Amino acid sequence: MKTLLRPLCAAAALTAMLAAPMAAQAHRQWMLPSMTVMSGNDPWITVDAAVSNDLFIFEHVPMRLDGLVITGPDGAAVAHQNAATGKYRTTFDLHLAKPGTYRIASVGDGVMASYKLGGEQKRWRGAPAELATAIPAGATEVKITHSQRRIETFATAGEPTTEALKPTGQGLELAPITHPNDLVAGETAQFRLLLDGQPAAGVEVAVIRGGGRYRNDPGEMSLTTAADGLLEITWPEPGMYWMEAELRGGKSPIEGAERMAVYVGTLEVLPD
Repeated sequence: MKTLLRPLCAAAALTAMLAAPMAAQAHRQWMLPSMTVMSGNDPWITVDAAVSNDLFIFEHVPMRLDGLVITGPDGAAVAHQNAATGKYRTTFDLHLAKPGTYRIASVGDGVMASYKLGGEQKRWRGAPAELATAIPAGATEVKITHSQRRIETFATAGEPTTEALKPTGQGLELAPITHPNDLVAGETAQFRLLLDGQPAAGVEVAVIRGGGRYRNDPGEMSLTTAADGLLEITWPEPGMYWMEAELRGGKSPIEGAERMAVYVGTLEVLPD
């Protein structure tokens, strides 16, 4: 009964992650499935992926699929099909060939560095593995930012399963306690926010229902994770919801780097 969300071009994605908290920014990244809970013998879904001002409205730029990772009910990787990128959105199809829950995620892990060399300001952007040889000897005023991003959604064919929901232990992740495809209006769902596999305490989380373009009040909920990373959300009404959490600082796997970890998800809440 529900669902969750990925980037634009590498430069734009990293820029967005290094700016003010994403919940306060005009442009939001998201993935939106055509359905989240299905039955039948041969279910398929189509997923839209975009960056927009209004949630789930195509009016800014498409997201790119270079970090797309889809995990099937057995934990194995699943390929998407029929991908196409237009002016405002990217779309792809997913065949839910096996019964159970699928995790559809766009994952990014990048580094930005600035430094001075010979009195001239330099900048570099790339993968963490490239960092060791990217900054030349003699560089001064070196500043490194390690940015990790996860944008995801979930879909279930038949009965919900949990194998695809296992955390990877990298970056900021949502570990469902309540199944993400079993969310009902008026009920309270529980999740746990993790950073590198450990509970992320005191993280601010924004939850916004889609359709704000047609309402005066966007209906944003501002929540904070507990000491054990627990996040409880009581859904006021049915609909598609966008969730965003951002964590700055803390220890990075890259020595000397400033940490920036972002989680974005889309969840569907069904009527009681």
